[in-house]
Amino acid sequence: MPAELALDLARAVGFQHAFARRRAPREVTVPGGFAVLDDRYPGSHDDNKLIAGHGPVPATRQEAREAAERLLRAADEVLAQREHRLVCVDDDRLGTALAPAFLAAGYEHETNLIMAFRGPTPPGSVAAEKLSVTELLPVLRRDWRHTLPQAPDEVIDGLARRVEGRLRGADAVSFWGVRAPGGEIAARADLYEHEGVAQIESVFTGADHRGEGHARALMTALLAQAAQAELIFLVADAADWPKDFYARLGFEELGRTHAFLRT
Repeated sequence: MPAELALDLARAVGFQHAFARRRAPREVTVPGGFAVLDDRYPGSHDDNKLIAGHGPVPATRQEAREAAERLLRAADEVLAQREHRLVCVDDDRLGTALAPAFLAAGYEHETNLIMAFRGPTPPGSVAAEKLSVTELLPVLRRDWRHTLPQAPDEVIDGLARRVEGRLRGADAVSFWGVRAPGGEIAARADLYEHEGVAQIESVFTGADHRGEGHARALMTALLAQAAQAELIFLVADAADWPKDFYARLGFEELGRTHAFLRT
């Protein structure tokens, strides 16, 4: 990998680690990484997970099994009070080596792309507006209710209120939305900015407004907002279509990370 790409990848991964640590009420050190925990939202995967950073890549299958077993034991220990186990491995080669053992242990495997913006800076846009937490919460409740129609109200409220913890994650955390002609928020996203790095996160278009260009308008506005950053990045599921949408906007793959989940 060229040195510039490797540096940007390291900065993006480091940004994510620091963001997770700053927002977490509790952090636990584990062999090869750390866990973040939030007892207020025990069912939230993103707020309760184990993160394994860079480490030696196992040279043999036996070494890979042993490395995976250490992480599996650590996840069982630190997430003992949770109904899920989530282990994030931010080194592509390490995650690939560990995958067979995690799959054998009943985990699902997801590969994510870290993508950096390499396109021309778009002109400013008035299509998007900054949202306060108070304005955002009912939108999140609406979207979660659509996703989980049978969930109790307290679960929906907890899923929405997790956003409040993100305010601690970076120097500047802002929430943005684009409205449909009727006035409701059609698309939304987060923008995190810290020490020259900006991450666009939680890009979401409401089910009733997809295919209407709201996500493109929102992304254009966010890229203009973060134009002074030295690095703008986002994370996309390697198996899902949004990665192609982001590529058309000017994002290029820096590297891959892995997430292992058991519920």
